Amino acid sequence: MPATFVVVPQWQGSVSSRAMSHADGAAAILGDLPAAATILVEVPVEAGDALGTGVARYSALRRVRERTEEALAQVPDLAITVGGDCGASLGAVAHASRRSGGDLAVLWLDAHPDLNTPESSPSGGFGGMTLRAIAVEHEVAVLTVEDLSDPSTVIAALEDTGASQVFVHVDLDVLDPSALAGLSYPMPFGIETTTLVSLLRAVAARFPLAGAAIAGFAPSSPEAADDDLPTILRLVAALTSGGAARTSDGGDASSATGSD
Repeated sequence: MPATFVVVPQWQGSVSSRAMSHADGAAAILGDLPAAATILVEVPVEAGDALGTGVARYSALRRVRERTEEALAQVPDLAITVGGDCGASLGAVAHASRRSGGDLAVLWLDAHPDLNTPESSPSGGFGGMTLRAIAVEHEVAVLTVEDLSDPSTVIAALEDTGASQVFVHVDLDVLDPSALAGLSYPMPFGIETTTLVSLLRAVAARFPLAGAAIAGFAPSSPEAADDDLPTILRLVAALTSGGAARTSDGGDASSATGSD
């Protein structure tokens, strides 16, 4: 499937001690993407201010979202957003929802639920609030790592939403740390690369993708990034393996499905 890559080296949504490594991760992935099919979103250098919202660095995050949506508006085909931290997916899902006319399910593959609110978050980091901001009051079905090993289980959960199009978000920490070193929030007992690739291919074969995102790459050095890039590029290939996405205008995401 033809795809355009929108690279968003946002780091302000992370409160990890390695937060700025998310920008390095996005830049590393950018270096292996086709230049003619890639748009780079400018991210402010400054951290930004909460502005009384309870969201750390809110002012910078808001500016990045506006710039991301401006970039996505230029994309005529499938847009794959490359973060940065998970917050980069907020504008990407909004764009996909408009393209799908609201006929959209979100498959949120993440080792963490990202369902905090400004009131419940212990840190104020927006990365841990992103799915809550997307789902709002929509139903969220939770899948286990074991569920993800069976693509038919995931596809059935997506079919149960009634949506005919899907947005796929991949936080790389859904992978087991043995599969990828460049993670700011590694969690043990994640899924293996081959399993995730098979799942993404199955979803892309079953549903038109209205959009996709990869986030959470935080390499410790350029050399470490080089070691991880082949794994990430396998995931990119899987996301672009399906048929053409359908598009229309207006609407909001109808539901969200995630992993724990």
